[in-house]
Amino acid sequence: MEKVLAIVMAGGAGERLQPLTRERSKASVPFGGKYRLIDITLSNCVNSGLRRIFVLTQYLSESLNRHIQDGWPISSSGLGDFIYSIPAQMKMGTAWYRGTADAVRQNMNLISNHNIEDIVILSGDHIYKMNHSHLIEYHRRNNAALTISALRVKSEDAAGRLGVLEADKENRAIGFEEKPLTPKIIPENPSYSLASMGIYVFKAKTLLDVLYGEGEDFGKHIIPRMIHDMDNVYIYDYEQENRITDYEIRVTNGVREKVLIDRTRDSSYWKDVGTIDSFYETSMDLVSIDPAFSLYSEKWPLRTLQRQLPPGKCTLGGKIIDSIVSDGCIISGGTVDQSVLSPGVIVERDAWVYQSVVFDDVFIEPGAKVKRAVIDKECRIRAGALIGFDHELDKARGCTVTENGIVVVPKGTEIKNNGLHLL
Repeated sequence: MEKVLAIVMAGGAGERLQPLTRERSKASVPFGGKYRLIDITLSNCVNSGLRRIFVLTQYLSESLNRHIQDGWPISSSGLGDFIYSIPAQMKMGTAWYRGTADAVRQNMNLISNHNIEDIVILSGDHIYKMNHSHLIEYHRRNNAALTISALRVKSEDAAGRLGVLEADKENRAIGFEEKPLTPKIIPENPSYSLASMGIYVFKAKTLLDVLYGEGEDFGKHIIPRMIHDMDNVYIYDYEQENRITDYEIRVTNGVREKVLIDRTRDSSYWKDVGTIDSFYETSMDLVSIDPAFSLYSEKWPLRTLQRQLPPGKCTLGGKIIDSIVSDGCIISGGTVDQSVLSPGVIVERDAWVYQSVVFDDVFIEPGAKVKRAVIDKECRIRAGALIGFDHELDKARGCTVTENGIVVVPKGTEIKNNGLHLL
């Protein structure tokens, strides 16, 4: 789109996703087999015609920077298209980024150096599909200083987790609280609250003006002040405004067919995979028969850095049931059931992987059994070892076990029958 710049916030440490973020930023956590979380946001941008993008990085950004450079080569200085990773550089003193607004403030030169009318601020670690051109058109139609994308969530789910908005009948924002313990409800739907998705469109001049003031975070400081001082802060109803007509490939009784669908569910689906449990639940939804968020889209493709690997294969009586299996995987006599396998995973004879997420280059030896687990890259599960059956043993091995019983095996770990050691 003309005169629009996208800024993707990808510097988060993702502390609640430990140990998956022990050696990588939250935005670079693998997702859906062959993708990373950042790919969802960047795909939304490119599919929407937003091709001038700055990605602000900070925490453990090496793999993220390399992934963007190698996997998203759209930059063309002559045509004005680019995706650039911008590391924190202490441009305004000796402090790193102290919040989302401060991150943009420290990079105001990126805005002022371009002929820009509107700035789209996005998170690099959310799961959703949005045609941002609809959002920007809505923003411009209302001559808004700021437009905030929002959706309805159950009030108990928003409590302490999400920013909550109040709207008048014209969808102007009249109130905002950042992660309130008792969220304000939607009057006509008292079980729900109107939650901010962390997706904003600012008039460029307005954004520069408000950043010259105080406040380190958009949700805590900038947005409440703007709502108080201005009458042209609008709310974009994500569920009502965002629609994608799409084709999906379905196989019924062995017959492959292309089905035209109104992607209403995709268009109202949004997840902040900020915890291991939410990451796991979102991943498990991908392998359901009719997932709320589909990876199989022709008109809204998800892009990523592709490893040069051969196709996956299943041999020696191996079984793949309701699962996603990426390139380079070999299921050699084992069973993969309701699981997501990233590239290069090997599952040997009589091994069993059930309701699990397995990252790249994991080796699961004969007779090993993995249940309700997330296994990080380059792990080796030795013959006969069990994961997810005895949580006390899993903890003793150095694994993380969540409140919902999901076991996380750290990167580069070798699990034996009687313990573990790092490779």
